[in-house]
Parts: sequence; structure tokens; C-alpha cells
Amino acid sequence: MACLLETPIRMSVLSEVTASSRHYVDRLFDPDPQKVLQGVIDMKNAVIGNNKQKANLIVLGAVPRLLYLLQQEASSTELKAECAVVLGSLAMGTENNVKSLLDCHIIPALLQGLLSPDLKFIEACLRCLRTIFTSPVTPEELLYTDATVIPHLMALLSRSRYTQEYICQIFSHCCKGPDHQTILFNHGAVQNIAHLLTSVSYKVRMQALKCFSVLAFENPQVSMTLVNVLVDGELLPQIFVKMLQRDKPIEMQLTSAKCLTYMCRAGAIRTDDSCIVLKTLPCLVRMCSKERLLEERVEGAETLAYLIEPDVELQRIASITDHLIAMLADYFKYPSSVSAITDIKRLDHDLKHAHELRQAAFKLYASLGANDEDIRKKIIETENMMDRIVTGLSESSVKVRLAAVRCLHSLSRSVQQLRTSFQDHAVWKPLMKPILESGAVELLCGLTQSDNPALRVNGIWALMNMAFQAEQKIKADILRSLSTEQLFRLLSDSDLNVLMKTLGLLRNLLSTRPHIDKIMSTHGKQIMQAVTLILEGEHNIEVKEQTLCILANIADGTTAKELIMTNDDILQKIKYYMGHSHVKLQLAAMFCISNLIWNEEEGSQERQDKLRDMGIVDILHKLSQSPDPNLCDKAKTALQQYLA
Repeated sequence: MACLLETPIRMSVLSEVTASSRHYVDRLFDPDPQKVLQGVIDMKNAVIGNNKQKANLIVLGAVPRLLYLLQQEASSTELKAECAVVLGSLAMGTENNVKSLLDCHIIPALLQGLLSPDLKFIEACLRCLRTIFTSPVTPEELLYTDATVIPHLMALLSRSRYTQEYICQIFSHCCKGPDHQTILFNHGAVQNIAHLLTSVSYKVRMQALKCFSVLAFENPQVSMTLVNVLVDGELLPQIFVKMLQRDKPIEMQLTSAKCLTYMCRAGAIRTDDSCIVLKTLPCLVRMCSKERLLEERVEGAETLAYLIEPDVELQRIASITDHLIAMLADYFKYPSSVSAITDIKRLDHDLKHAHELRQAAFKLYASLGANDEDIRKKIIETENMMDRIVTGLSESSVKVRLAAVRCLHSLSRSVQQLRTSFQDHAVWKPLMKPILESGAVELLCGLTQSDNPALRVNGIWALMNMAFQAEQKIKADILRSLSTEQLFRLLSDSDLNVLMKTLGLLRNLLSTRPHIDKIMSTHGKQIMQAVTLILEGEHNIEVKEQTLCILANIADGTTAKELIMTNDDILQKIKYYMGHSHVKLQLAAMFCISNLIWNEEEGSQERQDKLRDMGIVDILHKLSQSPDPNLCDKAKTALQQYLA
């Protein structure tokens, strides 16, 4: 009975909601074409800015009828164009509206419409396609399904400034990744769009610019081509530089800076080129200032982080431009209670998106501090920096957490570098202190349990850096917080980067004799099990090399080496890798043997005898003839231990 009751109730609600809209749909079925046209025009006026009306008309089935009229040969061109306008207006409503339109196969119908000779109809179809393709619910692939579409769109670029604006906008929204870039590039996108950068229409220039930014992103082929393109006798990079001057609209400055950034990162422009150092970098720093809107500050900081990431010279220049490091501290204070924003809508928007500012600041700090010790010191000394990172590590947004851990990871590199280079406790001691006191170790250990592989990698990476030549207490803290169960879970992680960084962490934990012996006395059994599993598994050379290096560290312990000597299975594996075809693995296995047979240590005679009985000395003789000088030297040194 319940099923029967349900229908009439729903119908009555619907009839109430849609009665006022029904006459619009009914008029679409009038036998008089003139009345149909007038009905479509009235419908167009009724739906402008009225989301409720749009939803009603969709529920009442207006979309299939409009699409039918749009595709009917008998329909006048004016009627077809008006149908496309109404459909475009419906698409501007909610995401559900767009889904309904997609379900009715609107895209093939509109693409078919582009074959019409009538320009007004073509423009209406393109405007509607632009609205649909810029919606997040529309799959970009729908643009590439039919191979004839892209070349036809390229041909339509010359028809009017509207076709130029809409087509460029469609391209820039639907170009996601190298496959799409290649399709557009092969169909002449660069040549067809370049001259639009000098169009009289600002909208056309802007959309063309956006096209180039998505085409060049991480694409050396496109970027190398763009460098040499001439437009009205001027090279494209020079045009981009003109477009990022201060008197140009912010959107244009930002997008031009992106184009130049992407071309630089793709290797088409040198990092020391004046258009990068004197134009692009300062423009992006300007975008980080308080005066800019939230989204401009986010985009500016993220693009700048990407530009300077691999280049220490650019990092140094950026760090002393316009007090950037201090300017980024403001990203965490926004919007404040005394914010100057009087526009309530803007304030509401910014409160919802404030986390994007924090994410962008962390990313830029990570890039700034990637290589230079002085810059790191400045960042670490920025007010409340460590507190901000720790807060960031426990934020609800995955993106902020990831950016915070990247930042911590970048700053913790100084720990590793300083300890190896000039033992400057002045920087790394205070740095380790706030990291440990702020509870970062527990948070990083927590991140290693994330479902997101990038978070796991960065969490374990930062721990690996902290464990490097660290005091026993720090190592114990890491092991305790991480737990051996989690450590072994990470050693069987399906993500190769996670596995490599976990092996790196284990290697750093097992360094210096007292630490090796201490850790192996409590966790030896599990560590030996994990090592065995990895050496037996289907892993690449790098993974196995790291694992053998861990064994070599264990073999360097005083009591720990007995865990290897009493494990025949492991000894056989070391022997096997000494005879492996890959030199890296042979060398790593050699380190294990050298540490086990070293003369000056207690019990060395028994260990030497046992290894001799296993045939290790014969292998050493063979390796002492190796064409690889490194391997040959190591084998000879090991043999001398037997002779001493």
C-alpha cells in the first residue's frame, strides 16, 4: 500500500511547483512555428536569473523538446539559435541542471549545430557549450570523443570574436594533461591562437592567454614551440612580458606570469633570463601582497612556489623581494576579525576559502627553503612558524596537511645538511627542539597512516630527515610514536616512494653502534624478518640496495651483528647478492661482509671461519679481479682482513 500512496503525494507537490511553468513547455508543441518561436523567447526571458524556474522547466521535460527543435531541419535558424540560448541559460543554473542536460545528450546536438552555415546559431551553440564544459560535472573527454570536432573548432576560430572567445575558453577548460595538450597542439592550436593575443577584444586576449598557460604546463614540446612564435613581428615571450606589466588587469598579469613560469619549468626559458628574474618573479611576489584578493594571493603564491622550486638562485632572489617571507605570515592571519572587507558576500567567500591561503603559504615556504640555509633560518624565525606548521599538520583539509608536511620536510632538510656539513648546532638544535616540543613527531607518524600516498610519503620523509644522525632519544621517540607494527606495514606499502623512504628511515635509525645495538636488542627479530621479506620479494634494484645497506649497518653493531651470523638464511642471501649481476647490489653485499669480518673486533676469527666455510673467500678472490674499480678495491680490502 505504501507504494501506491507515495505517487499521488509526489505528483501534487510537483503540480503545485510546476503549474506556473507548464504553459511555457506546452507552447513548444504548438503547430504554429511562429508561436513556438515566441514561446521559446518568452521562456528565455522567464529563466534569466531564476534558478527555480530553470529547475521546473527541466522537470517538465523542456530539454528534450528544445533539443528536438534545435536539431529539426524544418526549424528556422532564428528558432534554433533561441533554443540554444535557453539551453545555455538552463546550464547556468545548478550542477544538477548541467547533469540533466548531459543526460539528454546535449553535447552531440550542439556540436552538430556547429556545422550550420549560420554564424548567429554557431555562436549560440558555442556559448552553450562553453557554459557546459566549464561546469565541474562535465567530463572533458566529451570534447575529444569525435575526432572531427577539434579541427572544426580550429576552423571556426576565424569566424568572429565570439567564436574566438568561446572556443579558447572551451579549450582551456578541457585541456587536462599531456594527451589533450598533444591533440590540441597537433591540430595547430599554437598557430591558430597566437594572433588572438593582439585582438581588440580583452576577453579574446584573456582566453587565448589562458589557453597558452594550460598548453605549456609541464609540456616541453609546446613550450619550446611557443618561445619561437612570432606575432606581428614580436616573439611570444615578449608579448607575455608586456601583458604582466602593472598597468594591465590583475587576471592578465597573473596568467601571463603563469605562461612564462610554465615555459621556464619546461626548459624553454632559462631561469636566469631577465624575463623571469626581472619580470615574472616580481610580478608573482606582487600577487602575494595584502592588497590582492584571496584567490589572487593563492594563485600568486602557488605559481611562485612552482617557479622557484628547482632553482636556488631564484629562491634567494624571491626571499629578498618585497619582504616576501614576512608577507606570507599574513596568509595565516586572514581574514581577521578586524578585516577591512565590508562586502559581506566577499567575507563569507573568504572565510570558506581561507585554508587555501594557508596551503599556498606552506607550499611557498617549502620552495623558498628547499636549498638555502639562511632562507630556512629566516623562515624558522618567522613569528609562530612552528606552531603554524603543527596546526597545519592537524587541519581537516588534506591539501593543507600535505602542504604543511612538505614545509616541515623542507625545513628539516637543514637538520640533515647541517649535521653532515659544518655541525652548526646554532640552527638545527633550536629547530629540532620546536619540532619535538610541538608534537610534530606524533603528527608525522599519524600522517604515515593516511590513505593519501602523498601524505604517507611526506610524513615518512620528514621522519627520515629527523632521524639522520640524531640523538638516541629522538630515535626512540620516533620508534615509539610510529610503533613497530606501523613501521612494518610501511615496509610492505604498495607505493614505491613510501617503501624507499621507510627504508631510509630504518637506515637512519640504525646508525652509530650503541643505537644499532639498542634498537636491535628490542626490535631485532622483526627487523630481520622485514629485511628477509624484502630481499625475497619482487623489488627493484634501489629497494634491494637500501635493504642491504640496512644489513650492513646492523653488521656494524657490536652485539647486533650476531643476529646476522646466527641467521643462515640471511647469510646465504648476502652471498647471493655478492655474485649478483648488478654492481650496486654486489657493493652493498660487500659492505655487509666487510663489517662482519673486521679484524679488530671481538669474535672476528669465528665469523671469518664461518664465512670462509660458506665460500665467501672464493667469491672475494673472484671479485678482486672485477673490472669495476670500486668493487675490486672493496674485495681486496676484505681479503686483507683474512691475512692480517
